[in-house]
Amino acid sequence: MSNKRLYVGNLPFDATNETIRAAFEAFGTVHEVTLVTDRETGRPKGFGFVEMDAESATAAIQGLNEKDFGGRNLTVNEARERKSRG
Repeated sequence: MSNKRLYVGNLPFDATNETIRAAFEAFGTVHEVTLVTDRETGRPKGFGFVEMDAESATAAIQGLNEKDFGGRNLTVNEARERKSRG
């Protein structure tokens, strides 16, 4: 079974890997949670990525996109490859 990487945006700044994992585990097995932080300050940037089984990922998108999480409506969709900045 293949995994999908999900983009999770509009996260509250107090979100942790554990709180994100718990929200997504309601839809299936979470393989990895990565929250993006500013390189210089170490502060969260308000988005991250979650890797799940493909079927679970689809359910998580349907179940969590635009839903309230810590007072903010999440943006959840399939992550796209980052374009090079060249």
